[in-house]
This record gives sequence, C-alpha cells and structure tokens, in this order.
Amino acid sequence: MVNTTVKTFDSAHGRILCIADIRGRLSAINDLAREVNAVAVIHTGDFGFFEANSLERINDRTLRHLTMYSPLVSSAQRTHLLQQNSPLRNSVDISILSEFPLLLSGNLRLNVPVYTVWGACEDVIILEKFRAKTYEVPNLHILDEATTHLLELGSVKLRLLGLGGAVVPHKMFDNGDGQATIAGGQGTMWTTTLQLGELVDTAQRVHNPSETRLLVTHASPGREGIIAQLALVCKADLTISAGLHFRYSTSWNEFSVLADYEGFRRKLLLGKEAFDKVWDSVKAQVDVVVDENQRVLLDKALNVVERIPPPLAPGGAPTGTNHAKEALALQDEPMWKNCWNWNLCDAAYGSLVLDVREGRVSAELKSQGFNYAYRNSATVPATPTSANHNNALSPANKLPSKAHTPVPKGASPAPPSAAHSKPATPAPVPASSSNTNGKNVATMNSSASNQTVDRAVPPHLAGKASTASSKPASGTGTPSSEPKELNQQKQAPESEKDGNKDVDGAKDKEKARLEKAERDKQKRKEKKERKAAAAAAGEGSVSASASAIIDDLKSPVEQIKSPASATGTLSAGARTPKSAKPPRNPWTIFMRMNVPTNEADLRAFYAEGVPDGGGVTKVYFPTTTGAGRAQKLAYVEFGDEATMKRGLERTGQCPRHQAGHR
Repeated sequence: MVNTTVKTFDSAHGRILCIADIRGRLSAINDLAREVNAVAVIHTGDFGFFEANSLERINDRTLRHLTMYSPLVSSAQRTHLLQQNSPLRNSVDISILSEFPLLLSGNLRLNVPVYTVWGACEDVIILEKFRAKTYEVPNLHILDEATTHLLELGSVKLRLLGLGGAVVPHKMFDNGDGQATIAGGQGTMWTTTLQLGELVDTAQRVHNPSETRLLVTHASPGREGIIAQLALVCKADLTISAGLHFRYSTSWNEFSVLADYEGFRRKLLLGKEAFDKVWDSVKAQVDVVVDENQRVLLDKALNVVERIPPPLAPGGAPTGTNHAKEALALQDEPMWKNCWNWNLCDAAYGSLVLDVREGRVSAELKSQGFNYAYRNSATVPATPTSANHNNALSPANKLPSKAHTPVPKGASPAPPSAAHSKPATPAPVPASSSNTNGKNVATMNSSASNQTVDRAVPPHLAGKASTASSKPASGTGTPSSEPKELNQQKQAPESEKDGNKDVDGAKDKEKARLEKAERDKQKRKEKKERKAAAAAAGEGSVSASASAIIDDLKSPVEQIKSPASATGTLSAGARTPKSAKPPRNPWTIFMRMNVPTNEADLRAFYAEGVPDGGGVTKVYFPTTTGAGRAQKLAYVEFGDEATMKRGLERTGQCPRHQAGHR
C-alpha cells in the first residue's frame, strides 16, 4: 500500500517556495515563506536532521564540514572552533549544527506545510524514526521513495515524488547503518538501488494522467544520468534538485542545453556505464541475499538503468523500428523536450517560487549571484600599450621610453653615486623550483620586467633621455632619498620627439632584450662564485678575507650590479644597499577570492584530509590594496616545495579561488 496524502488549499491561486540546504537554520523557513507569501515549502535536502545523540555518530571529517558551513555559527566562533588543538567534538554543541531539537520539542513551529527530502549530510537514525512514526512534527512531511503527497491549488493537481541522499555509485548496494531501504551512516546519507526501484513502484501505483508530476531529488538530473533516467521512468513534468552549491540557481530542459537527441542519450549511457561497473562486481553477492519483495524492487531499478531511449534515424524514427522501440521513442520525445528542471543554490543565496494560477505554473527564480565589486578596486598600471586610450596618450602617464635600459656590458663604470640608475633585480628563483615549475619562472620574470620601468635613466643614456623629458636625468648626481622626488622625475611630461621616435624605440627595446639576457647570464655566474666561496669558507680552506678578495677581482660593472656584500652586511655605497626586509619565502601561493575569508578558513582548506595539517606556516592579508583589506587577497606561505605544490593542486579544484605561485 502506498503512503500518500492529499492537501487541498482553499485558493484559486497559490505560491510554493522551493529552497535547498537550509543547514539546520529551520527558523528561517518561516521568514522566507512570509517574504514571498508562500502557502507551502518544498526543500531539496540538507535539512539539518540532527539531535544531541547524533554527535557521537558523526565522523570527524563530516563534523568539521558541518561546523565550517553551519549558518548558526558566527564567524568568530567558527574561527575559534576550527583553530583549537583539542578535538572538535569536545567543543561542538548541537545548537550550532541544527535547530531540529527545537522543532521536535515544539519550541519552534513551522507556519506552513514543508515537504522535504533528506540530503547528503543527515542522521539516518532520525529519518528511520520518522519512517516508523516515532517522530512526528506538525507541518513537516518527509518525501521518500515510499511516500508521496498531492497538492491541489490554482486548478493544478501537483503530485510530489521524492528521492533523498547523494548518488554515490559504489554505495548503491550498501545500506550503511540503515535498517530498511534508507541508507546512511556517520552523518552522511546516500541513494540505494532498492530506493530507485521502490520510487518507481510508488510512481506507477499513483499514476493519474490529470496530475502534474514534480520529482524532488537532492542529486541533480543535469549531472547524474541515473536521476535523469528516473525522471523519464516516473514521467516527471518538473524536477527540482540541489547539491551543486552554486551562487546562481539554474533552469533548463534537456532540449534547450543539448545540441541533439544523441547528446541526451549519451548522458544516460554514461550513467548506465557507471552503474554497470558496480553491478557487475556485486551481482553474485546480491542475488544470494535478496528476498522476493526486494527482487521486485531490484528489477524495477535495473529497468530504470537499462531504459535508454533508442537512437533516432535521420527521418526521426527510431533505428531498427519495432513496436517496442516506437512506443518508447514516442513516450520519450515529449519528455526530452518538455520536462523542465531547476537546480537550486543554498537557501542563504536564493530560492525558487512556483506561482500557480488558473492551471499555469509560473516560476520566479532569485539568486544572490557573484559579487564583482572587487574589480572596481583593481589597479591597472598605465603603459604605452595600455588599452585605455586616455592613459596611452597622456604625457603625465607616459614612462620614460628608455628607463628600463640596463648598463651595457663593457661600458665604463659609473661612479658609486650613480648606482641608483641600475634596474633592481628580483630575488632569483631557487633551482629546484625553476626546474619543476615553468610557470613560476615566468612569474618571476614578469615581476622583474615590471620593476625595471620604475628606475631612473642610466648615465650613458642621460643625454638621449634629456630630449624626451622636461627635466633631464643626471647620471652623476646623488640619488634622492625621497620617493616623491623620484616619482616626479618618472612622471615629468615628455617633450616632443623627432620623426624617428618609433624606430629608435624599437631599436632600444631589442637592445634592452639582448642586454637583459647578458645580465641574467652574468648573475648566474656570480651566484655560482658566491656558492663556491661559501663552501670553501665552510671547509676552513679559505681565510676570512676570501670573500673580499673575490669582490676585488670582480669588474667595476659587477660591483655595481651586486645586490649586497658577500658578508651579508650593507655596503659603503659601492653597491645597491640591501633592503632591511626579511627574505621572501619562495614557497608562497598568491590567492584571490570572490568572497572575504580569514586565516582559519584558509588553513582549514589546505589541512582538510592531509595528515601534516597542510604545511601552511603563515597566512598574510596585504593591507596595501582594497582587496587585501577586505580579506579577498592573501599570501599563503608553506614550509617546503612539496606542500606548496599540493596546495596549488587543491586550490585549482576550487571555483571560488584563483591562485598562483609567487
């Protein structure tokens, strides 16, 4: 006997609120229903079926996940809970995971009927208590494979069919801690093959051509071929699902997003192939243990998987037409074109309202969406090739055309006071990193080229540069210690150029490229010399003055280019002074987020499922940019290259983050 109820609303017009992933904040259901004047609510999973006894049944990973995304936890409390050294379950209380105990005790009431399936994170024991009528809550109705509800409003008979849990192929024959057809354990729940069969049996028993069928699932038929096949078999007119956690809800039907009928068949075939791999491995064991009633449900489930629409010939008829194929094709054709699907974002970010009036079901879809305001604060440096026409033509925004030209090899050395005219060079990338990650080398080279444009004109080109600037650069003067004067010198408007300016600029660029390659080669040579000198000093074979002798043997040009003395102390002016800043950690990931975050969330993100805690040594939010102050931009430092690479791989899997090696 099918467990079914009929709810008739005394109105020719009604609005149904559809939401997903309320995550235990059950009091918000009343607020959301009041805002849209809904007479009923449909929920698609992750309702928050937890009570105090559930905590001991939830494994550590699921408990951490629930704490991290619970809307009942404040940001400060979440940070404290996730950062503490003691086990999380020692500090977590049921009140921060779900308001379901308040609903169960009567302290919280639902103002309108709520129809829900269970999601991927629920306590299976509680759902079995609802199935056994041990738990009953006014206005709360559980949709499952054995229970269906009929809503009559706005001249429409809306039949609700539901299937909860995540679709996990290798668990489709595993009940976990469940005692009947409901499957789950350790705080998670999933769909089983017997549930598919029982839902098909329920749908066939209550079938009525005058009804409009709405299939409610936690898994999306857009991603799961088996759920799409289930919708075909159940003859669903509409489907509502969740589980993808996007910031926008989606509305589609298969005909609108797939190029042809074969694309639809391919999705169903992929779902069948995934199921068949598991079924072939467990078939012998299942055949031994199933009883007669379960065999009926199993056969119905297998019919769902095997029910692939036949391919269509060019004329539109199924290939190798016989009566069975023709009947199946005629049945699937309207489903492929007319069944409409909605996948909802979390309740905190949006909802769907079905407005039913005079037999028409209208849809109002609302999503919070992405926040693109961060792009307004992004600063783009003005360059001669900038896409901004005003910046490209403004003399105040033009940089000296030869400011990046380095001292050519073999030129006579400039006096120490002119050392400031040499472009600064970034810290070299460690050999192991450059060999294993070509992208890192490209990043460092890009940084070097950006830094060179901010330097003064070298002395041997001072005469040429004077024609392009109202204030000529001096190659012999003492550099000013005030950054403002240097900026004024960089931004001084250029005077008119002669007719050969473009030709000279091209020659200068080519010359700069060749000289930069020569300079990089010289730097690598110097680095080898410093390493050799340090190794000799460690063995005691070189005296304390060895580094000074090596410096004396270098050419004057090399002395100008040396960033610091061999002893690590500041020079007396013969070289560019060494910065007092600590050396940069080479194992650093630069992250840009779409939403604000904090150090605890980032550490937890990299530490999830990793025995060493993720290897994060420091998280830094730069305060020099608007994105950094809003905690949407961060530098994450790691202890070694291996943990950094693992972090890069994990970051690349997350759509909310953009990352790169620094």
